[in-house]
Amino acid sequence: MRAIAEEGSFTAAALALGYSQPAVSQMVRRLEQRTGTALVERVGRSVRLTEAGQVLARHAVNVLASLDAAEEEIAAITGLRAGRVRLMAFPSSSSTLVPMALAQVRSDHPGISVTFTEAEPPESLAALRAGDCDIAVAFSYEGTDLARGEESLDAFVTYPLLEDEVHLALPRDHPRAADGVVRLEDLADEDWIAGCPRCRGHLLQVCSNAGYVPRVAFETEDYVTVLSFVANRLGIALIPGLIMRNTSHPDVVTVPIDPPSRRTVYAVTTPDLQRVPAVATTLDALCHGARSLGIGEGLCTANS
Repeated sequence: MRAIAEEGSFTAAALALGYSQPAVSQMVRRLEQRTGTALVERVGRSVRLTEAGQVLARHAVNVLASLDAAEEEIAAITGLRAGRVRLMAFPSSSSTLVPMALAQVRSDHPGISVTFTEAEPPESLAALRAGDCDIAVAFSYEGTDLARGEESLDAFVTYPLLEDEVHLALPRDHPRAADGVVRLEDLADEDWIAGCPRCRGHLLQVCSNAGYVPRVAFETEDYVTVLSFVANRLGIALIPGLIMRNTSHPDVVTVPIDPPSRRTVYAVTTPDLQRVPAVATTLDALCHGARSLGIGEGLCTANS
């Protein structure tokens, strides 16, 4: 309608738009069918818009401006000049791996906005499934899968980031504190401090494998609190390597366990989301951060 108003004929409008004259005529007929009224009237060899046609032509200015703005926003997102990523991660990764990755994204692509929420794997994976986050940083212990018997992860893409070794936290004056390695079977009489549900399940499993049920005296998901409890001789605990990276207590020592145990840390997203430039960039930053931590073995190959 706008081109017809400006050019004065179907032929000239078609030339301006890069269409054939019959195509323009057909479009006008379809518009008239949809609106239920005449949009153009012929005046000799030229055409002019009816009042209804003028209304459409007037609105075309705003429509085209909105399309241009949408194209510019999409170009900004595709070119990493803009974009939004919603990230959820479990606590011990949010104090080590995540800050490194987010700092890299901000440095390399300041136009990308990353929002962060702390959550343990069941909650973060549920949020990803519900469309409430774009990347979930989660973990699973040896012998268990990431879903832990919950809904299937077939709809997700997982990036194994690193292997995280589990250590034993003991009071500094504990009889085993100077040992190079502590056998779990020798700890049956100890009080234990358990962590998150997955961590507690892991503690129960490794102790069961060692022939006993651990006596869990306290439970907390805050590893600073765990170390404080251990320092005050309220119990012993299993501590992941990520926490040992930047959290310690002067009255606590950590030693390897026998048999050894580890967990795998993953970045999880969906096949569609991993093609979004800002999400792909954040995944790359998480992989780079995992390699730079030097904990366990850096992995970072997508599993679909």
